[in-house]
Amino acid sequence: MNLHEYQAKELLKKYNVPVQEGIPVDRADAAEEAYKNLKVQFGNNFAVVKAQIHAGGRGKGKIQGSEQRGVAVGKSAEEIKQIASNILGGTLVTIQTGPAGKLVNKVLVAQDVYYPGPNPVKEFYLSILLDRGRGQNVIMYSTEGGMDIEEVAHNTPDKIFKEWVHASGGLLPFQARKIAFNLGLKGEAFKNCVKFVTNLYNAYVGLDCSMLEINPLFKTSDEKIIAVDCKMNLDDNSLMRHPDLEALRDISEEDPTEVEAGKYNLNFVKLDGNVGCMVNGAGLAMATMDMIKLSGGEPANFLDVGGTANATTVEAGFRIILKDPKVKAILINIFGGIVRCDRVAQGVIDAYKSIGNIEVPIIVRLQGTNAEEAKKLIEESGLKVQSAILLSEAAALVNKAVA
Repeated sequence: MNLHEYQAKELLKKYNVPVQEGIPVDRADAAEEAYKNLKVQFGNNFAVVKAQIHAGGRGKGKIQGSEQRGVAVGKSAEEIKQIASNILGGTLVTIQTGPAGKLVNKVLVAQDVYYPGPNPVKEFYLSILLDRGRGQNVIMYSTEGGMDIEEVAHNTPDKIFKEWVHASGGLLPFQARKIAFNLGLKGEAFKNCVKFVTNLYNAYVGLDCSMLEINPLFKTSDEKIIAVDCKMNLDDNSLMRHPDLEALRDISEEDPTEVEAGKYNLNFVKLDGNVGCMVNGAGLAMATMDMIKLSGGEPANFLDVGGTANATTVEAGFRIILKDPKVKAILINIFGGIVRCDRVAQGVIDAYKSIGNIEVPIIVRLQGTNAEEAKKLIEESGLKVQSAILLSEAAALVNKAVA
């Protein structure tokens, strides 16, 4: 589950992680009041307005139909109000949103941290995620912050450092010091960085994050270390332990079809192809998508109905797939191990009759428990459903449907 920047920062503060302070608002006049409050609190004329969407590249992205960027600096209440007015309600297009962009419902009015002082400011990069190959969490960090880490990895890979953390031991003090040292810090900034990294790792573990990225990790002119931006992803499987965090979910930021699929416990991811697919099991779903491509089509989605597929879930899957106007055919590929093929077949028949007016070809490949009974049910239903036993047969039917 992705969180907005302002939500993630509030959670980090509970773990004593210093952050760039800000006030989230959903109206331009509220942005003006937020600026005034920040000015009183920090005594700085400058403030930053940040669009709150679940995507990166906001600073480079633009609101559709204007030159307004997703992150902008203002130095007066009137200017902040105007920037917020330009962003709120607009569609922000960034490198991560694609051309469709994302609607901006909130902005974060944040303090300016680039104030002058006795020492130069510096931007770093730091993230924590799971290295599945090693079975350990890894802290990835770089002296080159404030920019796309992919560019840094491509152009200057030697500037990216990694520190692996053993699950049973946690982050050790020498590892936090090593990170601060490799970032070139010393004195008070070094001490503050050690505390920052330690507390940030505690937040990553305590909140059951699957990814936590700070870019930029910022050293102020008075040697403080703070998180200027934060991208946080929570492990959905852990939300049973964090009912308060589940309430932070912003459904408006998610694909509506994926939200609907979640209501039926369907694992669904929308893609850009022309063949809708419904499969039981993630491995079989991946193999089915490969088969669709080899047969000349492109998968329109990933849909795993799991091992307990029934008439209700099959019908829900149908409805979700048919909402995509690009779909020219639907392939149902079920291996009956736990699930009985005849029950899935009956679900297909019931869904077909319930939905009605399904104009795209439907190819059903059922193999395993009660596969023959399932094939017989479909053939005797009188519906325009094509059945197959072998994967090669299903591939040939898909090829014919999309040709």
